[in-house]
Amino acid sequence: MTVKVYSTPTCPWCTVTKRYLTSKNVKYEDVDVSTDRNAAMEMIQKTGQRGVPVLDINGKIIIGFDQNEIDKLLSA
Repeated sequence: MTVKVYSTPTCPWCTVTKRYLTSKNVKYEDVDVSTDRNAAMEMIQKTGQRGVPVLDINGKIIIGFDQNEIDKLLSA
């Protein structure tokens, strides 16, 4: 399973998302879109928007912290 979290250091919901994944013992790649322009463009291409957090779980996109959707994709 691959989990990528597009985030910024100042985003409170990004922190919540990463803490939640850690609490579930899910390893993830944290991508700071405030410093990585290519990653920011990749995120915008996938979602059509600039808001964070964005999760990419095995190619499925979740915008924002949606615990139910995260749990559903993690258990799939």
